[in-house]
Amino acid sequence: MVITLNNREEIIENKSELTIQELLDYKAFSFKMLVIKVNGTLIPRDKYENATVKEGDNVTILHLMSGG
Repeated sequence: MVITLNNREEIIENKSELTIQELLDYKAFSFKMLVIKVNGTLIPRDKYENATVKEGDNVTILHLMSGG
């Protein structure tokens, strides 16, 4: 499967679809505060287990940082 992840082409072998949580696990993203959009649609945290990413999707994953 080929997707665009944070403006870069990403090839995920042996998958035709995966959930947001599976994508986070695959990429080893462990940040607690994330903003995730799939094709411009914001995905709430409680939907990570059900929302899917498919071939050709454009995914943006941003982690929020605080500081001063």
